[in-house]
Amino acid sequence: MLWTAFLLGFLGSFHCLGMCGPIAMAISSKDSSAFLRNKLLYNLGRTFTYSLLGGLVGFLGFTLALAGVQQWLSLTMGALIVLLAFFYKKSEKLIAGSGFFGAVFRLKSSLGKYIKRGGSSAFVVTGLLNGLLPCGMVYLALVASMALQSPIQGALYMSFFGLGTIPMLMVVMLSGKLVSINWRNKFTKTMPYFAMFIGILFIIRGLGLGIHYVSPKLQVFDYGDEKIEMTMCR
Repeated sequence: MLWTAFLLGFLGSFHCLGMCGPIAMAISSKDSSAFLRNKLLYNLGRTFTYSLLGGLVGFLGFTLALAGVQQWLSLTMGALIVLLAFFYKKSEKLIAGSGFFGAVFRLKSSLGKYIKRGGSSAFVVTGLLNGLLPCGMVYLALVASMALQSPIQGALYMSFFGLGTIPMLMVVMLSGKLVSINWRNKFTKTMPYFAMFIGILFIIRGLGLGIHYVSPKLQVFDYGDEKIEMTMCR
């Protein structure tokens, strides 16, 4: 599943250029000996925030799995991913207008001006905060992380998602130019279809068809009056 996270992040980065592009351009000044390091710090800061969020939702998924809803959780999260793939732009605009995310937007705008002054801490903090910004692709990846039902796997999934967004943003930072809108639109249009593919994978996974890795059997352990469902990968 980790390869799907990386590819989702890569495809999503073309959409993110509209949101993160201005900040990426602000980090593209070449007046510092730490030119490349600061850009990596910014992107790693974003990835760390994604990983932390993935661990949190993964823990929530793990808790729900212990409650005996493992199979239904995978099915529900898969269906939700497919739904978000259709309406991710609308959900992004809705949440972006909320008070908390609106405050993060304003703070990011201020940091965009401050970051031009240099300083490694500014790059790290800006990256960390940027990871909290409302983004349809991040929502999709977080739902997938919850479906994995493990804080470790959730954190890893979001780490690979964050790493997938880095190549294109690094190109923007190093070249000082944004990718043309035509190219951005071409790649962005493929993202919902790939997201639907991921959702279908989780639905198949929840069915417990006995297919190795794709849909492992759901084995029930009987502990007296309690039964715990576990996905068995062999």
